[in-house]
Amino acid sequence: MLTDQEYRSLTRVFRALANETRLRILIMASQSDRPLHIKAFSRMLKKRYSAIYRHVDLMRKAGLITIYEVGRSRVVTLRRGFSIEQIIRPLYEMNIIKEGEENIH
Repeated sequence: MLTDQEYRSLTRVFRALANETRLRILIMASQSDRPLHIKAFSRMLKKRYSAIYRHVDLMRKAGLITIYEVGRSRVVTLRRGFSIEQIIRPLYEMNIIKEGEENIH
């Protein structure tokens, strides 16, 4: 049985994962061989810096990423030991997600 604190922690993590933009940020960060500036995510995703920063900050609070300053820029890296692939791969293996599947609402 999970404790109340564990439920709250899991809720923060799943809330952080429950957004396409945040998933894209996590996947881009995991595929990069170096930390990325928030401005880089903003350009790649064609979204405002402030919107990307809010997404990144929510993921930081969930414990998924680390934000640190380099000069006047903020840089994002995955938290040590965290792998988005470890979350996604089982979903494919259980056929919850299928390769090339379109999401129909």
